[in-house]
Amino acid sequence: MGLLALQRLMSLRRDRQRPRRQIRARNESIASVNTGKGSLCQYVDDDSRPGKIMTCTSPDLPEDVWRHIHSLMPLRDAARAACLSRAFLRSWRCRPNLTLSRDAILSEEYEPGVNVSHIIDRILRNHSGTGLKILKLQLYLITNHCLDSWLQVAVTPMIEELAVVPYSNFKKKYQFPCSVLSNGNGNSIRHLELGFCAFHPTAECGPLRNLTSLSLRFVHVTGDELECFLSNSLALERLDLSNCSKIICLKIPCVLQKFSCLGVIGCWRLRVIECKAPNLSSLRFDENVKLSLREPLKMKSINMIRSEAVCYARTDLPSIMPNLESLGLCSSNEVNTPMLPSNLLYLKHLTIMFASGDSFSPSYDYLSLVSFLDAAPSLETLILDVCEQRMEHESVFGGCLDLRQIPEHRHCCLRNVKMTGFNSAKSLVELTCYVVKNAVSLECLTLDTLHGLRCSGEEDSRRRMGCCPKSNSILREATRAVAAIRMYIEDKVPSTVKLTVLEPCTLCHKLPLCHNV
Repeated sequence: MGLLALQRLMSLRRDRQRPRRQIRARNESIASVNTGKGSLCQYVDDDSRPGKIMTCTSPDLPEDVWRHIHSLMPLRDAARAACLSRAFLRSWRCRPNLTLSRDAILSEEYEPGVNVSHIIDRILRNHSGTGLKILKLQLYLITNHCLDSWLQVAVTPMIEELAVVPYSNFKKKYQFPCSVLSNGNGNSIRHLELGFCAFHPTAECGPLRNLTSLSLRFVHVTGDELECFLSNSLALERLDLSNCSKIICLKIPCVLQKFSCLGVIGCWRLRVIECKAPNLSSLRFDENVKLSLREPLKMKSINMIRSEAVCYARTDLPSIMPNLESLGLCSSNEVNTPMLPSNLLYLKHLTIMFASGDSFSPSYDYLSLVSFLDAAPSLETLILDVCEQRMEHESVFGGCLDLRQIPEHRHCCLRNVKMTGFNSAKSLVELTCYVVKNAVSLECLTLDTLHGLRCSGEEDSRRRMGCCPKSNSILREATRAVAAIRMYIEDKVPSTVKLTVLEPCTLCHKLPLCHNV
């Protein structure tokens, strides 16, 4: 809800009570506030200037309703509304959620030289401290010299969500003051997010009894420090680590009985993940990390980024984690998927991304992915994402035109198949034909000839955000892919299946001529 909607609501009653002349004067005053440019400091100040607060009569609603309405407004609109009535000024000083960043504080037409750090300091010091449950400090290009004092003011025993992402110049990491979590101040925190800082928790922090989610991005913390912190966070359910380069061995203690979700991405020194928590069911990781899990049979969801991820998943996971229901694989280097007798009987959702950058190995046989389909009789959704700048596989338009046939195997549960970056590789066309023929319950087949974001296809949308730029070689291959679909796949698709072919967008791309189809 923005300021204009709030003004309409407040005017419902006032328009019936005030003479027309008073209404005109009032509207002019409100308009002067609404059209102001600059930053929040123009709208909300301390009690020393009460003359700037306009006293207005508002509809008869309970104060807690007004506070809730006020809390839903964007920060700048909420600050302006505080200038309209003392009731909203009181609500502003008890606002339960504060997201403080340059974008939230400065308007699009702010004057250069505005001291954002000073504005944040004034907002936090004028806040009563009562009712603040969510505080997000996203301090990109904002100096950190007052950050310790801001946290001392804002972190109280009532806060439930705290996100601190200080400005980093990559020369010296901001040291997060763990003392702000002591003396019971951290007991109410349910979600804690830290970024671009150093985090060295000690016994001074005390237990965070209600912490359920912890996210650390580009944070300097050692494995031992993190293990100690986790041991005092008995309610923790989720841990996300991104680019925490100091961690070599990650240990999840057994006392975390509710812990179920772990994500570790970009921690390039990490060698071992040792999880003794008994109820871990979702894991996301990259690189060739050694896993040691207490209860691998409870794993339901795995997402991994590593070389030869598809081959590893097919050969090792059926025996280690046979109860998987969702599997996501991203591989930059792959070998053919072997045919094996082992199965993933409960697997329902499979996503495979070949992120090769330049070109994928021309020797890889996409048809070998049938091994995964045969091993997963409960599979419902298959997503295949082929991301390569240059297609070097044997094309369906070169050499032998006959497609390979392999023994039929009915797939009774597979309903939705999507292939992104679809090209004219013969083995990929063969895989698609196999799916069309053997997935007897197939409902939707989507073949997108380009990889990446697309516009909606409407000119207005294109002006806002177009499709991702593509080279002429990629566009030529996309044209060949469309021709392959028309020639080899389209007429094989049953009438009960919805076939969607996404060609290159003619609004965003100038398609080159293709002479090799």
